[in-house]
Amino acid sequence: MKKTLIVIDMQNDFIDGSLGTAEALEIVDNVKAKIEEYKKNGDEVIFTRDTHHDNYMETNEGKHLPVVHCIEGTTGWEIRDVLPTDGCEIINKPSFGYTGWKDYNFEEVELIGLCTDICVVSNALIIKALFPEIKVSVDSSCCAGVTPESHDAALKTMQMCQVEVQ
Repeated sequence: MKKTLIVIDMQNDFIDGSLGTAEALEIVDNVKAKIEEYKKNGDEVIFTRDTHHDNYMETNEGKHLPVVHCIEGTTGWEIRDVLPTDGCEIINKPSFGYTGWKDYNFEEVELIGLCTDICVVSNALIIKALFPEIKVSVDSSCCAGVTPESHDAALKTMQMCQVEVQ
């Protein structure tokens, strides 16, 4: 069975940049180990990258989250350099959830990354809706939310929607 690990938005701005948190910093080593485990087993690893442009503050998201982040080409937009991206697909996504998952042939998916309560939950629910019969899981030790409380709430939401939370 083909397993796919989707690493959501492990970018500098979400780790220790404009939207960084202590919890995000704490999961970097766990995320790295998880990626290395998948690669060692010959499984697929896909990274997403939150991608905005200079007009971010004029967008709907910018009006609701008025913190400039993940502007394409900046250091904050880059995936954390300690994470092994070589040989992996990297998807630039302009919003919380990537709608192109419909073009994939997933058999089993695990999601990790940032932020649990925004982009991880959005992508998990999109994938579960598109592929209701496959196992979709989230490793909570490799995720962090905007706050610990919203992280926990997102995990509960995913569990209610039949996403396995580890």
